[in-house]
Amino acid sequence: MSDRNSSDYLNLDNFDESLDSREYRRRQPNRRGGSVPRNGRPPYDRRPPARKRRRNRRRIRNRIVIVLSFLLILTLLTTLIVIIVHGCSKRTTVATSTETKPPATTAAAPTAVTNPPSSGSTQTNVPVSKLISTTNFIPSKPTDNNADGWVSGSIYVWNQNGFELFGGSESSSAYYAQTVNTLAGKLSGVSCYSMIVPNHAEIGLPERLRQTVPSNSQADNIKAAYAAMNTSVVKPINAYNYLSQHCDEYIYFKSDHHWTGLGAYYAYSALADTLGMKKLSLDDCTEQKIEGFTGTLTDLAGGLDTDTVSYWQFPYEVGMDITDANGAVNHYSSPYYEQETSGTLSYGVFIYGDNPLTVMKSQSSEAEKGRKIAVIKESYGNAFVPYLTYNFEEVHVMDMRTFRSVSADNFAGYCQKNGITDVLFFNGIMSANNPDLIDSMSAQFN
Repeated sequence: MSDRNSSDYLNLDNFDESLDSREYRRRQPNRRGGSVPRNGRPPYDRRPPARKRRRNRRRIRNRIVIVLSFLLILTLLTTLIVIIVHGCSKRTTVATSTETKPPATTAAAPTAVTNPPSSGSTQTNVPVSKLISTTNFIPSKPTDNNADGWVSGSIYVWNQNGFELFGGSESSSAYYAQTVNTLAGKLSGVSCYSMIVPNHAEIGLPERLRQTVPSNSQADNIKAAYAAMNTSVVKPINAYNYLSQHCDEYIYFKSDHHWTGLGAYYAYSALADTLGMKKLSLDDCTEQKIEGFTGTLTDLAGGLDTDTVSYWQFPYEVGMDITDANGAVNHYSSPYYEQETSGTLSYGVFIYGDNPLTVMKSQSSEAEKGRKIAVIKESYGNAFVPYLTYNFEEVHVMDMRTFRSVSADNFAGYCQKNGITDVLFFNGIMSANNPDLIDSMSAQFN
């Protein structure tokens, strides 16, 4: 091997790019036998040795693996988060409940009283003065078998019963109270009342579950609405306490969002006690039943029991005229559609369902002569209004959504023309917190 000058040996691993080195290379025109380019600089072989190339390839490969691994982990985390969020939005887990029907429990479920005391007497010794108070709300205490329930959309399921969840707020109840105050103010010379009815979730669920179920307090909501009402023009009626005192009885359907005829009777008792009227006794009536009712909640939640629809034939005659959506008037000799059968429409037994205008004329000996009440309501009122025929000579029932479509007169004008003495603003808790329905009620006065 020839002995090269160390300064003439081009070591690429320790390539010297200093000014001195570059000046030296310019002074070596025939260095390493290569030709000298025009700029005087020797060719610069930038290829690294094989070992360094292998090391560089390994580094690049490792970096690619690291980047791909990071992207894979990021993708898995994103997918997991999406699944969790989607699952939570579709079905909320409450307490120890699950998203599917839990296994049957060996504990006995609370027994619904399908054959309640027909007299409908209050089951406690609470004075009537406390029951009718609109500031004193008595909590419901139904029997609790410690079984778990679960949420299915807007429905809570417990012991084969469906409970419609409530999301009303203080502002929505205030809007309802303000509207009722305004409408009652348009009815001069008429006694006005307002009744807001709690639903099954408030009365039928034990406190253990009410604390965890995503449903707001209906007692607080109703109390706030009543407190905001102008008692100089409208008197609140507290049905809440009457229902809470009978919470273990069959006062709400299991598969439907409505109450039963018995629950409506207890609300009627609240109105009669508040107004100082004698109450109809169910002992004097004949109970009729329709078995196999599958209500509105059946398609929203699985595992619900079917229902029995009970109604009571009165010991006096009631004639009923219904104005349907087409404006046709039909006469009937009972406030009940007694040919109604089992299925999804059994609740229609009460006053033939929702119609724009229904007028009942009573032959009750207790009905005060010349006293006529108009009830503006939604479907919760259908099971309630027949009982009023015991105390009022005439009961005029207006659907809060459709009355004006068949009446040439607005609500106030109709009341004046027909000699109405009393008006009841009647709503279930859900309707009383629905701005669209509240506005619809107002529209009947236009």
